[in-house]
Amino acid sequence: MSDYYQDLGVDRSATPEEVKRAYRRLARKLHPDVNPGAEAEEQFKTVSRAYEVLSDPDKRRNYDMGVDPFATGGGNGFSGQGFSFSDVMDAFFGGAATQRGPRTRAHRGQDALVRIQIDLHDAVFGSEEELTIETAVRCGTCQGDGCQPGTGLSTCAVCRGRGEVQTVQRSFLGQVMTSRPCQSCHGYGSTISHPCFECSGEGRVRTRRTLTLKVPAGVDSGTRIQLAGEGEVGTGGGPAGDLYVEVAVANHATYTRRGDDLHCRVELPMTAAALGTTIDLQTFDGTRPFDVKPGTQAGDTVTLRGLGVTHLRGTGRGDLIIHADVQTPTRLTEAQQDLLRQLAALRGEERPIGRMAPADKGFLGKLRDAFKGA
Repeated sequence: MSDYYQDLGVDRSATPEEVKRAYRRLARKLHPDVNPGAEAEEQFKTVSRAYEVLSDPDKRRNYDMGVDPFATGGGNGFSGQGFSFSDVMDAFFGGAATQRGPRTRAHRGQDALVRIQIDLHDAVFGSEEELTIETAVRCGTCQGDGCQPGTGLSTCAVCRGRGEVQTVQRSFLGQVMTSRPCQSCHGYGSTISHPCFECSGEGRVRTRRTLTLKVPAGVDSGTRIQLAGEGEVGTGGGPAGDLYVEVAVANHATYTRRGDDLHCRVELPMTAAALGTTIDLQTFDGTRPFDVKPGTQAGDTVTLRGLGVTHLRGTGRGDLIIHADVQTPTRLTEAQQDLLRQLAALRGEERPIGRMAPADKGFLGKLRDAFKGA
C-alpha cells in the first residue's frame, strides 16, 4: 500500500489545510501543462491519488486503519456488522431492491449577507452603491466540475458507478439484503482522479468582486435587499445562493426620521416668534422659504406635505414636520431691559399672575403629541 503522506510530503498529523497547500504546490510543479514528460505525469497521478485519499475524512480514517481505499472487492458479500430494524423494513418493502442511483455533485451554494450604511438623503430618494464582496465563484480552470482540464470523472471501482453498495446479512428471518451509499465515492458513483489544482476539486474558488446595488427610495435601517444568484456558488458547479444586503441609515445632524416623516427643530428668537418672520429652510429638496406666523409659541408645529421620505411600498412621500423652539434671551443690556419693561407696562404684564397650564400643553407636551401622531 502506498504511503500517501510521503507522496504529498506531509506529516500524519497534517491538518486538511496543510494537505491542500501541499497538493497545490506539487500540482503546479508537476502538472503536464507545466512540466511535460512521462515521469512528471506519473508523479502528478501519484500526488492526485494521495490528495484524493487524505482530503477525504472517511478515506483518510480508513487508510490510517490500514485499509487501501483503492482496493477492489469487498463491496459485496456477508458483513460482520449487525442489522437494524430499518434494514429489515427495507428488505420487505422494497427499499433494498430500489435503485436510487448516484448522488449529484452539484449543490446549491449558501446565501450571503453583507451590511452597508447610507445617508438619510439616499434613504429619501434612493441611490446606487458599489459593493465589494468576497464570495465563492465558479472555478475558471475546471469550470466547476473539479477535474483538472483534459481529465474527467472516473467511475468508482467499488460501486461501479451506482453510488451504493449492497450487503447481505444473516438474520433470524434469513438473508437480508440492504443498500447503502458507497463509502469510497460517498454515493456519487464516480471519483475525481485528478483534482483541479486551482480549486482542489471543489469546483469553486473564493475571490473578491464588485457589484452595483440599486437602493430603492424609502429604505430604513434593517431593510434587507435580496439579489438572487449573487451569493456563494455551490460545489460541483451547483447554482449560486442569494445575496442579502442589510441597510443601516446613518443619523442626520438636522433631521430625525419617524416612519416616513421627517422632523426638525427651528430655533427662533423671542422677537421673531412674536412678530413673525421668514427664514430659509434647508430641506432635502433644496432651500425653501418658511413663514413663521406672528405669535408662534414654543413647541408649535408646522407640517409641510410631501417633503418627507419616499414610501417604500406605494407612491408619494411622507411629511416634513417643523417644531418651533422659541429662545428667551438671557443677557440683556440696560437699554434692552428698559424696552422690555416698557413693553410689559403697555401689555399690563409688569406683575403677571402665573397660572398652571394643562399637562399636555407647552413645548414638551406638544413635542410628545407630535411624535405620538407620527
